[in-house]
Amino acid sequence: MSRSSKSQWDFGELFPTEPARRVLTVSELTSQVRRLLEKEIGILRVTGEVTNLRVQSSGHVYFTLKDASAQLNCVLFRGEALENRAILQDGQKVILEGSLTVYEPRGQYQLIVRSVELQGVGALQLAFERLKRKLQAEGLFAPERKRPLPRYPQRIGLVTSPTGAAFSDVLHVIQRRHSGLEIIFVPCRVQGEGASAEIAASIRLLNEFNSALRAPHSALDLILLTRGGGSLEDLWAFNEEVVARAIFESATPVVSAVGHEIDFTISDFVADVRAATPSAAAEIITEGVFASRQFVAEASGVISQRIRRRLERERENVGRLMQRVRRAHPRRRLNETLQLLDDLQSGLLRGVKYRWRECQARWANARQRLGRVRPAQALERRRQNLREWERRLPDSARQYLKDARNHFDTLEARRRLLSPLNVLERGYSITTDASAGHVIRDPAEVKPGQRIKTRVKKGEIRSVVEE
Repeated sequence: MSRSSKSQWDFGELFPTEPARRVLTVSELTSQVRRLLEKEIGILRVTGEVTNLRVQSSGHVYFTLKDASAQLNCVLFRGEALENRAILQDGQKVILEGSLTVYEPRGQYQLIVRSVELQGVGALQLAFERLKRKLQAEGLFAPERKRPLPRYPQRIGLVTSPTGAAFSDVLHVIQRRHSGLEIIFVPCRVQGEGASAEIAASIRLLNEFNSALRAPHSALDLILLTRGGGSLEDLWAFNEEVVARAIFESATPVVSAVGHEIDFTISDFVADVRAATPSAAAEIITEGVFASRQFVAEASGVISQRIRRRLERERENVGRLMQRVRRAHPRRRLNETLQLLDDLQSGLLRGVKYRWRECQARWANARQRLGRVRPAQALERRRQNLREWERRLPDSARQYLKDARNHFDTLEARRRLLSPLNVLERGYSITTDASAGHVIRDPAEVKPGQRIKTRVKKGEIRSVVEE
């Protein structure tokens, strides 16, 4: 009995359960490792020397990135849009950006390459990361300081190059979506030496213009800072600290739309709103007016549609109520009962007719079977068989007696042939003990004075043994 039992019927845990072991397959383990790497590491940058470069017929590029003490398998898929694929050569030192994952069929981790740059550009990237950490520590990227954009802006400031594609893209989108939006344009350089100072001066100039206006309704609602895509060197003016400080000190909300979707600059992190492209920034600014215009244009149709739907629902409700009233009326219940009686009567008639047809079919089947049997013919066949047996019976009996007699004669002949009397007729005799009656075959079986009996063909001879 267990020590923890409290009564004579409490036996404790007779069969303690063992903790269940979880056994993973190789595929399950590899999948968990892959998910862990992709979740915890994600997008990263790594530098090293390219080696074992090979380009498959499918267009995918496989190579190894190594340094003095380690190496990393890398793959650049054909569908990845990279303009600088040519810099991937054996012995080339590069900086790769991509996501770390596991190639499950071989169980090895590899880097899926998204972008490639020579290692010389890494100095700019290092400066970018250093400035990013500095400004983030000072609170320039804090989400709580970012201001929301007005939903219906009336006047905005635009800071960009008048010759760039971003300028025409922004004007085209605004003209299409909100042609009444007023734009205060401050041209400046967005690339090259001194461009960052011009950008910062343009932002401060717009803020001074905004503060100088006496009428509140004439003030700027926001400032759009934008330019088109390019390399890291082309976008470097937007990564300067002077631009970041100007955006941070701006009293008017700033929208940053620099480069393409994959490009991130310091101005994007400091600005109140970051847009992926210049066109996307213009769409964000005009979203309220554009959505309201669509809403007003579609309002009458939406209202009419909702009224029709409401009328249809009410009509359906009235119809359901009328159906419930009709179903609950006593006349309906009586009609349903009468209909049930009609169905039962029809079923009864169908059953009687079916039973009558079944009996007729059985009677017809019996008549057919009786006609096929024909008892008179069967009786006549039996009479013929009987007469045939009466004719054949005497011959069969005589033949049987003859065969039996022949068999008896044969047995009799065999008996006579094997009979001891037949042996006696040929001159032989049989000697037996006169008292015991057993046959004497050896002289040693008798003693002097013993009575014996000798059987011959025509009688017996009794004698006494002398010696």
